[in-house]
Amino acid sequence: MKKLFAVLGDPIGHSMSPVMLNDILSFYVIDAHYHPFHVSRGDLETAVKGLKAIGISGFNITIPHKSAIIPFLDEIDELALSIGAVNTVVNENGKFVGYNTDGYGFIKGLEPYISSFTDKKVLVLGAGGAARAIYFTMAKMNPQTIDIANRTVIKAQELIESCPYETNSKALTLEEAEIHLHEYDVVIQTTMIGMYPNISEMPISLRNLSSQSLVCDIIYNPLETQLLIEARKKGATVQNGVEMFVYQGALAFEKWTGIFPDVKRMRENVLQQLGGVKC
Repeated sequence: MKKLFAVLGDPIGHSMSPVMLNDILSFYVIDAHYHPFHVSRGDLETAVKGLKAIGISGFNITIPHKSAIIPFLDEIDELALSIGAVNTVVNENGKFVGYNTDGYGFIKGLEPYISSFTDKKVLVLGAGGAARAIYFTMAKMNPQTIDIANRTVIKAQELIESCPYETNSKALTLEEAEIHLHEYDVVIQTTMIGMYPNISEMPISLRNLSSQSLVCDIIYNPLETQLLIEARKKGATVQNGVEMFVYQGALAFEKWTGIFPDVKRMRENVLQQLGGVKC
């Protein structure tokens, strides 16, 4: 019997996951289909019950359901529970078990540049859902420091205080982050600032950025945000949001099938959908 996988969201038509994951299912000759389902907020519980009734093998959850879905699942992974968001569900012998692969997906994407975080000073820009997933997951990697800068400092402080893992962290204003930017080995931009169509915007000035830094932006439309353009001009290494997107999908695929997929093929697929190739 053909297996079914899915992604639930509202909206969902823009999602690149179906093309990427149907291609990789075909590549590994797995008799399955990955389908996008548009599910409104009020219909989420009904949708989850329906998916369980038909015996779906697994599914992804995207905006705005990552937190709202938690009460409708049978079990939640410890990290996903601490983050307060789920993006991947696995049908484990009839139980829907929720995981969060966003943070690990981001960290997997950094492996070509960073083998260990224990000697790294990290700055996270933003204190929203993506920042929370990355911050909590990276906290388990035991970085030397991992600070959070946000327009509203109290939100950064609340995020630090809510982390269940021991960290060496400070909450900073964006102005403070700009002043001390040269101190950080890794700068991670997790907000929507610079996303299409507002492509000229930047969350902070990079005037004090070190040329030895790695600057990451989770945005992938455009493929190179103004922040990354400016960071590259300063001599820094840059990475866009494609890697995080690809690896979170690869980790979900592994949980469903037991196979860690060909991420190069998945990356090329996503870049083709985006209409260009840029680092």
